[in-house]
Amino acid sequence: MSRSLFDKYGGFASVSKVVSAFYDKAVESDIIGPYFDDIDMRSQVDHQTKFISSLMGGPASYSDEALQKVHSGLHIDRTSFEEMARLLHETLEDFSFERSDVDQIMHEINSRADIVITRHDS
Repeated sequence: MSRSLFDKYGGFASVSKVVSAFYDKAVESDIIGPYFDDIDMRSQVDHQTKFISSLMGGPASYSDEALQKVHSGLHIDRTSFEEMARLLHETLEDFSFERSDVDQIMHEINSRADIVITRHDS
């Protein structure tokens, strides 16, 4: 049985460090930073750590329906989603994730774009 990415990269403690570093970048972004102005970041990092862990084969699980519900009122557009993905990709590389592992995680993220993007400007 092959080891999950979650186990390969050190479990919740390591994923939490990645997610914290990602949010350090996200809150500074002119594009997505405003989404986090009134957010409890400790709670946000906790939820996102569990979500990314689930994408990496960890014990947490999130349904697409729950993901859609959480993002439904945020009016996220494609530009914001792409900025989030870019910053996550950059952060995974900062933590020396192997290219194929980054690609796998980003595939999981990008496959949920239509769930997260709720604002479609013409």
